[in-house]
Amino acid sequence: METDRLFLRRFTLDDAPFALRLLNEPSFIQNIGDRGVRDLQQAERYLAEGPLASYARHGHGLEMVALKATQQPIGMCGLLKRDAFPDADVGYAFLPEFWSKGYAREGVAATLKHGRQELGIARVLAFVSLGNASSIRLLEKFGFAPSGRTRLPPDDEVLVYQLSF
Repeated sequence: METDRLFLRRFTLDDAPFALRLLNEPSFIQNIGDRGVRDLQQAERYLAEGPLASYARHGHGLEMVALKATQQPIGMCGLLKRDAFPDADVGYAFLPEFWSKGYAREGVAATLKHGRQELGIARVLAFVSLGNASSIRLLEKFGFAPSGRTRLPPDDEVLVYQLSF
């Protein structure tokens, strides 16, 4: 997928150095969770058991987001399918130096369009950490509406948002 400024592509194991950095950003750990990835081998395992396994199982998953002009990786965005929920959910995370530039909006827009048009998804969920006001604002711009709370592993309470197409 691509937007005016971004490419979104499937992760490969070669992306482990970027994944290691992103997964250890304090903002990632605070808002999404500590995945326990501390070295390149663990980052490769995260990619293999997470995004790559999701591509094989569901045909979609988190994708690498890179600047179109330079190919520099800046984040990840995509549709996840969790066994405990009937619908896919949109997930995204960006390096802090790329916040407030509209990249998350572009990535989510491309992901939702792909889900609706290419995958035939009729409803998408989003899980947001309590107090993550910037993500809540972004989801509301796309028409996501609050639909309650739930707990995600390990035991974090999150807000649930949903969008029907």
